[in-house]
Amino acid sequence: MTTQANSNQVPEGCAFVIFGATGDLTHRLVIPALYNLAEANLLPEKFCVVGVTRKEMSSDDLRDSLMQGLRKYATRPVDDKVADQLLYCVTAVSADPSEPASFERLRERLEKLEANRNTGGNRLFYLATPPDAFAPIATELGRAGLLKETSGAWRRLVVEKPFGTDLASAKALNDHLLSIISEHELYRIDHYLGKETVQNILVLRFSNGMFEPIWNREHIDHIQITVEEKLGVGHRGSFYDKTGALRDMVPNHLFQLLSLVAMEPPAHFNAHAVRSAKADVLAAIQIQTEEEALRNSVRGQYTSGKIGDTDIPDYRSAKDVAADSTTETFAALTLSIDNWRWAGVPFYLRTGKALSGKRTEVAIKFKEAPFSMFRCTPVQELSQNFLVIGIEPVEGISLQFNTKVPGPMIAIDGVEMTFRYKDYFKVAPSNGYETLLHDCMIGDNILFQRADGVEAGWRAVQPFLDAWKKAGAHGLQIYRAGSDGPEDADELLGRDGRNWRKPT
Repeated sequence: MTTQANSNQVPEGCAFVIFGATGDLTHRLVIPALYNLAEANLLPEKFCVVGVTRKEMSSDDLRDSLMQGLRKYATRPVDDKVADQLLYCVTAVSADPSEPASFERLRERLEKLEANRNTGGNRLFYLATPPDAFAPIATELGRAGLLKETSGAWRRLVVEKPFGTDLASAKALNDHLLSIISEHELYRIDHYLGKETVQNILVLRFSNGMFEPIWNREHIDHIQITVEEKLGVGHRGSFYDKTGALRDMVPNHLFQLLSLVAMEPPAHFNAHAVRSAKADVLAAIQIQTEEEALRNSVRGQYTSGKIGDTDIPDYRSAKDVAADSTTETFAALTLSIDNWRWAGVPFYLRTGKALSGKRTEVAIKFKEAPFSMFRCTPVQELSQNFLVIGIEPVEGISLQFNTKVPGPMIAIDGVEMTFRYKDYFKVAPSNGYETLLHDCMIGDNILFQRADGVEAGWRAVQPFLDAWKKAGAHGLQIYRAGSDGPEDADELLGRDGRNWRKPT
């Protein structure tokens, strides 16, 4: 998390090298985020962007393509002067890990650009590529000497999620990358951690004396983490059918939220202490047997339906999806954390596609107050006390509590106090990558996963992957697109006497 001390820090000069410069991620998120940083005067004065493509492409053509993407995906009106200044820094270079000589040419071109732009030799390599390209690209960068820190210049390698497809592949990828570069140079990025409300979880917990004293098993009944999407698989069938909702979302997005909510207070507010606390709580997640994993999970796959005015076709009819696919598009899990703070407190996680709404939130359910003093009144029951941290579509925090309804009789109703970022702080819209890219350039890796945290997350997920693979189609629930997901997901909580929180 960028602290106030460095939130306005302008990074020192560097070359920002993007592999996958013509891809969707670069156009949709990376360039708009760099534009927002440029508009805020938070890019280095001595700066260049090197767009690496697999096929030969002129710099002018790449700039034109990136400008079109910026106009399409910008989170705010585009100032042509700022955009032109940013894209003037862009140079196209072709390189392919299957052609080692191309990385020698990349090094030569990069050295000339660094001399012309006076960037000081600092290099940030951003792999906006499919995951199977991470290791080959890193290997060639290392072989060509592009990752070697010399003369005080730094090197940083940024990789996107998913980081591995299971525990074994995540360990293998960590081992491979860390044989080429050091942990402090490796930035495993998760755009959820760039969102203001996600970063605010730490501030909410540890800077307010009213919350942390009750943030434990004595006062909290359970915690729900929800990431729901309205969109179906769209044109990503080839990727998604090999991945599924569990791999795609849980070890990264949902576990990052869980770790921030459940971690112990770090000794210091620095990258080492915070990342250690996050890794510790992920390592404390109870590892379930395959039988327990089946009992404590629900997986579903959407069939055709309607969301608003849009018809959503059956998942299995999507391009590049197998006609008999058993890949889940919905996953719900019950997890336990084996430590003093959270013993006996269930964590319910759910994520899915083609659902009735788009919503990402953490809902903390507090234990109910004793009802005894209201027993002789007309009050039938008390409303539930939830602290809700909303991340999408509205970033904010709400607290639900009970109050007396005005009038001579005793009547109690649940009310809500709500804080929304857009109402209180008049800030320009962003896509969440601005903070993360800025942190990469200034060398602050507090918001980025470390190897032990990545592996701890996959270790907790592995029993579910194994159990579902063995079960095949058995147990796969079908739900209609536009619904709230499989009915069995309600039963997952219902058997504990609990319910999923309904959006207000």
